[in-house]
Order: sequence, then structure tokens, then C-alpha cells
Amino acid sequence: MTEFKDGVLAISGSLTMATVPALFPAGVAHLENGDMQVDLSRVDLVDSAAVSLLLGWLRAAQHRGRQLRITGLPEDLSSLARLYGVDRLLPQAS
Repeated sequence: MTEFKDGVLAISGSLTMATVPALFPAGVAHLENGDMQVDLSRVDLVDSAAVSLLLGWLRAAQHRGRQLRITGLPEDLSSLARLYGVDRLLPQAS
């Protein structure tokens, strides 16, 4: 489930191969209108598709000259990003 308010896309539930394909275009659409912060603090299940989703949104943001920031990155998603060697690419908000 997602909720977009004041430039923050809050995602809850699962970020897996089953859910990511529907989420990707929604994030890109929000980037058309401005910068976006992604709040993952309510995500409870991830797989490698979650890493791909964030990298895809990052690429879309860069292509549009927008900023993307990530908050609440779950530890299991952070671990996957480290495993794939892309953890430093994910723009986490302080």
C-alpha cells in the first residue's frame, strides 16, 4: 500500500517481485511533479526487486533533474543493497 502526501511516498507491506511492478510507475509519476522522499519505515518484507525499484526511481529522478531521498530503509533491504554493492547509490535522507 502507498500513500503520497507533501512530497513523501510512504510504502507499507511488501516490496517484492509481486508488488514492485505496480509501484514503479506510481513513483515515476510523482517524480514528474517534483522531488520525492520515499518512506520505507512500514515495509515488512523485501526481496531483490525492492533494490531494483529504488535504483529505477533514482535513475528516473536523475533523468528528470529531481531529487530522491529514502527514509526508514529496513535492515534487510540495506543488507541486500550491500550484498549487490549498490548501498552507496541509495540516497538516504538524514
